[in-house]
Amino acid sequence: MKEEQVLKGNRQFHISIGCTIIEGLLSGSNFMLIYYVFQALWNGTLNMKKILQLTGGLLLIFLARIVIYSYGYVQGQIGGAKVSRQIRLFLGDKLRRIPLSRFTAGQTGDYINVATSNVNSYENVLTHKTGDLAKNITLSLMLIGFVSTMHLKSGMILLAADLLLVPALWFSFYQVKKYGTRKNEICAENVSSIVEYITGIQTFRAYGIGGTKNKTVTKAMKAFSDISFIYEVKVIPVGMFHSILSWFSMPLVIWIAGKSWLTGDLATVDYLIICFLPLFLSKLSDTIFIDLTSYKNLTIAKRQIEKVIYEQEETKSSQKFEPVHHDICLEHVDFAYVEKEPILKDVSITIPDQKLTAIVGDSGSGKSTILNIISKYYELEKGDIKIGGIPTHNVGAEQVLSQISMVDQDVFLFDDTVRNNIRYARPSATDQEIEEACRLANCDGFIKKMAKGYETMVGENGNQLSGGERQRLSIARAILKNAPILLLDEATASLDVENELAVKDAIANLLREKKTVVMIAHTLSIVQKAAQIGVVSKGRIVESGTHEELLKKNGKYAAMWKAEQKLSC
Repeated sequence: MKEEQVLKGNRQFHISIGCTIIEGLLSGSNFMLIYYVFQALWNGTLNMKKILQLTGGLLLIFLARIVIYSYGYVQGQIGGAKVSRQIRLFLGDKLRRIPLSRFTAGQTGDYINVATSNVNSYENVLTHKTGDLAKNITLSLMLIGFVSTMHLKSGMILLAADLLLVPALWFSFYQVKKYGTRKNEICAENVSSIVEYITGIQTFRAYGIGGTKNKTVTKAMKAFSDISFIYEVKVIPVGMFHSILSWFSMPLVIWIAGKSWLTGDLATVDYLIICFLPLFLSKLSDTIFIDLTSYKNLTIAKRQIEKVIYEQEETKSSQKFEPVHHDICLEHVDFAYVEKEPILKDVSITIPDQKLTAIVGDSGSGKSTILNIISKYYELEKGDIKIGGIPTHNVGAEQVLSQISMVDQDVFLFDDTVRNNIRYARPSATDQEIEEACRLANCDGFIKKMAKGYETMVGENGNQLSGGERQRLSIARAILKNAPILLLDEATASLDVENELAVKDAIANLLREKKTVVMIAHTLSIVQKAAQIGVVSKGRIVESGTHEELLKKNGKYAAMWKAEQKLSC
C-alpha cells in the first residue's frame, strides 16, 4: 500500500458519514412537526386525527433515525477499524525498514505512542468526530434556513452567531497547535519513562526508588500533568467567550422578531418557534466548537502517524546480498552514538573468513560497538565495512543480518514457549531440528525437566529462567540459524561457574562448524588460540595479531595478560 493511501477512509466510512447527515436532517424535521402542532393549536383545528397523524409522523421519523443511525454507526465502526488495521499493519512493516539506530529510548516512546494512542485517536476522528461534525453543521444550517423562511432578519442573526465560530476556532486552533503538539511530545516522553520504569522495576525496587521515589517517572508524569492543565487553561476561555457571544443571539432574536410580531409582519406561531430555536442552535454551536477543537487536537495524532509513515528508510540496493565468502573488512571507520562524542576512531581491521577473531580491551573502549556496526544496527559516520568484499552501506540491515548469528550477554526472549523462542531463528525448522540445536547448546536437559518441556512458557523476557539458561537458549538459536558469520558478545559474562562451564561447552559445539567468528571476551585465556586478536583502546585498534605475537610486542595486550595471570594465582 502506498503512503498516501494509508490514512484514507473507505466505503464504510463514507456510508457512515452519509447516514449521520441524513439522521441529523431527520432529527431537524421534528421541529417542523412541532411547528405544525403549534399552528393547529393556534388555529383551533387540533383534533384526535391530527394528533394521531403527528404522533405517527414522529414515530416514523424516530424509527427511521434508529435504523439509519444504527446502520451508519456499525459501518463507521467497521470502516474505522479497517483504517486502524491498515495503519497498524503499515506501521509494523514501516518500522522494519527504519534504521535500527532510530530506536533510542526516546524514539521508541514516540513509536509506541504512534502505534497505540495516536492510531486510537485517529480512529476516533473517523468513527465519531467527523460524522458528528457533519451532522451538527448540516442540522444547524437546516434550522437557520427554516428560521429564514419565516423571518429573514432572525435567520441572519442566527447565521452571524454561527459564523462567530470562525474567529473562535482560529484562536482555539492556534492554542491546540501550540500546546497540543507539545502535549503529544510530552506524552511520548512519558511513555518512554514508564516503559523504562516497568522494564527495570526489579532494580528500582532493590534500591528503594520505586513508586513516587522514582524521580524520572514522577518528573515525566508531572510534566504531562502540567501541560494538560496549561492546555485546558488556554483553550477553555476561548470556548467560554464564544458561548457567551453565541447565546446573545437568543435575546436579540426575541427582540428583533418581537418587533415584527407587534407590527403584524410575523405570525404568532412563527414567533414562538423563532423564540425557542436559538436556545437549541446555541447549544448546537457550543457542541460544534468543542467537537472541532477536539477534532483539531486529534489531527495532531494524524500528523504524528504521517511523520512515521514518511520517515526516512534504510538506503539499500535492490541487488541481493549473497557474498561467496565471509571475511569482514573495516576500513577507516568512525562512529558516535551522540554527535561529537566519538566511540570509534579510524578503526581498520580485517577479520579472516572461517576463522576466530577475538576483540579485547577495557570496558567502554568500543568492543560491542564494533559488533553493532558489523550487524548494521547503526550506520557509519565515516569509512566502510565490507563482507566478502561487498560494501554493506547500501545493503538493508535485514539482508546483512541474514548472514549473521548473534549471541549477546543480554538475551531477549519472547513471552512464548521454549520451542517457539528457538524457532524464531529459522521459522521453517522442524521440531526435531529445534531439539537437536538445544542438545548442542547444552539446554535440552533443563528443558525436559520443566513441567511442559519444550511447550513451557518462559515468561516475559524469559523471567522464568536463569541467566545461564537464557544464554544457552540464545546459543541454540544461533546453532539453528546456522549463519556463516557468528558474533559473540561476552556470552559468559556475569554467569556463575556451573553455568559458565555449560555455556562454554555450548559455544564449543557452536564453533565446530567452519564460520567467521568475532568474539568479545573479558577473559583472555578463552581467546588465546584465536587466529587473530584485536586490542581496542579508547575507540581505536591499537594492536592485532596472534596471542604469541601480541605477547612479544609487550604492549597493551601483554599488560592485560600479565594482570589476568596475577589475578588467577
